Amino acid sequence: MSERYLSAIEHGLTTKQVDQRLTAGLKNEPLPPLTRSVKQIFRDNLLTLFNCINVLLAGLVFLTGSYKNMLFLFVVIVNTAIGIFQEIRAKRQVDKLALLSATKVQVRRDGQTVAIGQDEIVQDDLLLVTRGEQIPVDGLVRATAGLEVDESQITGEADPVIKGPGDELVSGSVILGGHGIVQATQVGHGSFIKQMARAAKQKRRTPSQLLTIINRIIKILTFTIIPLGAGLFISTMMRGESQNRAILGTVAAMVGMIPEGLVLLTSVALAAGAFTLGRHQVLVRELPAIEALARVDTLCLDKTGTITSGKLVFERVEPWNQHDLTAVEHRLAALVTAIDDDNETARAIKTAFGQPPVQATEVLPFSSSRKWSGAAFDGHAYVMGAPEFIFTTVPGELQSRIKTLAQQGYRVLVLAEVAALTTPKPTRPMTLGLILITDELRPHAKTTFGFFANQDVALKVISGDNPVTVASIAQRAEIKDADRLVDMSQVGTTPDYDQLVTNYTVFGRVTPQQKEQLIKAYQRNGHTVAMTGDGVNDLLALKQADCSIAMASGSEATKSLADFVLIDSNFDAMVQVLNEGRRVINNIERVAALYLIKTMYSVALTLIFIFMSHSYPFEPIQLTPISSLMVGIPTFFLALQPDYTRITGRFMKQVMEIAVPAAICVGGYIMVIMVLGNKFQLNFETTATLSVLMTGIFSLNALLIAARPLNRFKIGLVVLMATLFVLVFLFAGRIFSLVNLLDWSLAVIYLPLMISAYPVFIVLQNGLGKRVLSKINWR
Repeated sequence: MSERYLSAIEHGLTTKQVDQRLTAGLKNEPLPPLTRSVKQIFRDNLLTLFNCINVLLAGLVFLTGSYKNMLFLFVVIVNTAIGIFQEIRAKRQVDKLALLSATKVQVRRDGQTVAIGQDEIVQDDLLLVTRGEQIPVDGLVRATAGLEVDESQITGEADPVIKGPGDELVSGSVILGGHGIVQATQVGHGSFIKQMARAAKQKRRTPSQLLTIINRIIKILTFTIIPLGAGLFISTMMRGESQNRAILGTVAAMVGMIPEGLVLLTSVALAAGAFTLGRHQVLVRELPAIEALARVDTLCLDKTGTITSGKLVFERVEPWNQHDLTAVEHRLAALVTAIDDDNETARAIKTAFGQPPVQATEVLPFSSSRKWSGAAFDGHAYVMGAPEFIFTTVPGELQSRIKTLAQQGYRVLVLAEVAALTTPKPTRPMTLGLILITDELRPHAKTTFGFFANQDVALKVISGDNPVTVASIAQRAEIKDADRLVDMSQVGTTPDYDQLVTNYTVFGRVTPQQKEQLIKAYQRNGHTVAMTGDGVNDLLALKQADCSIAMASGSEATKSLADFVLIDSNFDAMVQVLNEGRRVINNIERVAALYLIKTMYSVALTLIFIFMSHSYPFEPIQLTPISSLMVGIPTFFLALQPDYTRITGRFMKQVMEIAVPAAICVGGYIMVIMVLGNKFQLNFETTATLSVLMTGIFSLNALLIAARPLNRFKIGLVVLMATLFVLVFLFAGRIFSLVNLLDWSLAVIYLPLMISAYPVFIVLQNGLGKRVLSKINWR
């Protein structure tokens, strides 16, 4: 099979030939999965730097014989198990939706056209390709009707390339126009798209802000924890403390520094978000995209599939210059049959007129960049498409009539006879008639767009259709400022895109390159931009946008690069997507402070106690009530709360306004306890108990602030955590190495500290958190 085998176009491979190629391994490979395998999920969740540190610390505690101080390892195991469970649950949902959204490939076998998966293609299969599809294998064009291909991932040029019989096609290429039959010549690893690591479907955008900040914190801590822990251990041993005391103090300090729950909470929240969106028939291709969409403040809409349902209805033909209506309709039907396009416009006209027999001598299918299609038959050439792209200058009377019809909501195309099918514009067009088509408005379009407007998301309509028609439809959908429209075919070759995006809401007659430039202009103006689309004319804009959304009914090329795919092509699902993204990010930003309080005061106390004569004020077991009751348990519930307010981009600022004051209070009060311990000759167990008490109280204050705005559930949650914290001291003191606080001699010390805690925290938060920290740019 090393020599090229050319199967009959009418028949394709036989079943026996297919089996032979399968046996020889000449089969294509499946698309790479969107999710990690179960094995990878277990490996990546278990084999983390922090998990390794925790296991090492647990081993050191084991050597001391104080086994209850290893309880922190149990918490780590539970957290890791929750993370694995949530990601596997999300994986199953995503994989199921990916299977639903996968596009089948049409191949010819045994004289029949059958639909198969991409991984079922074998070498020498005949693929029937059409506009909007992405070629999954390297191939040879066997037959074509005006095949136009985007090979930009190979050549770097976005201009369409016309392919004829005998021409090579490279995997990853996108069909921009026409259709044809392509024979697979290289499948699997041998294809270009495999060798180039699927470069056509990969894009790298600005990484997730939230994950970037969290990873930065982890990176800093990675280089901080071990040297600080080593310093504390050496310092404690040099003061003459026992080895067991040095180990327990060092382990407590290092466990406190690790905000492992924050990493877990972020990954779990994003995975849970993907699972929730999956239940609403939304496929999330990249988890960070949930955050990207949550930050969007400008949503660019393609008219078809978002404002309208995508279904076109042919209304009528309006003859021009007293041409006979019947003759014009006959030529239109013959032209559409000759071109044999499969887009919505062609289907609507075929439904109205049928497909009369015609023998074309030349065919030029519809192209997104050209915006017209044509064919030559019976000794004449005809074109159909947007008048601005057919005529060098649209005649005044014709332009006036088109504008009137467009204002009535019609989509108007011109049918013209031409001298030659030249590009980019045909030669000497003569109008025969106007083709009137209407778009069906989506049932819930007004409600959906009203929601986005209330959420401070600006809506912009970018379409290849007549701007007057698009504006009319946008006004019917009650999109704000829909009357501010511009015809992008009239703005010249070097328009001021920054000025255009400032002045207009509706952009009509937009080429694919112009769509991309409009997105860039919005981004230059500081906006986070989402783009919706379903056709190859949207590819450049979708790649450029911060977040891209494709319809499952759209082309394979758009689905392959979009961040979200709407499985049932229902744009109304975007309401749930935006809400889910905002809920995840807002809640993570809110509760992150609670994790970082522990990190901050642990680092500060470690630095202080390296140079003090006292032992580190905690044992590992004593941190468990604080970590679980004031951070772990409540943040899990708070992360599930609805919060659909707009993302502010103040992650670090919000964190620091709560975490820094709380950490300072904890450190300061522990120093006071150390002084009082010396004065009243309190033993380590007593000062440690008082330190746990005050740390828990300040963590509770921070929890109360992080839970705002309060409701019954949140108040109940805070009260429950406070109650459980008290019960730990009353009934579980021995388990957590805490002394009994029901002692009047101790009450004289801790009651004044408790009473002063809240006002001191609030004063410090208002003074430091809002005045000093607000002046720092944390982004």
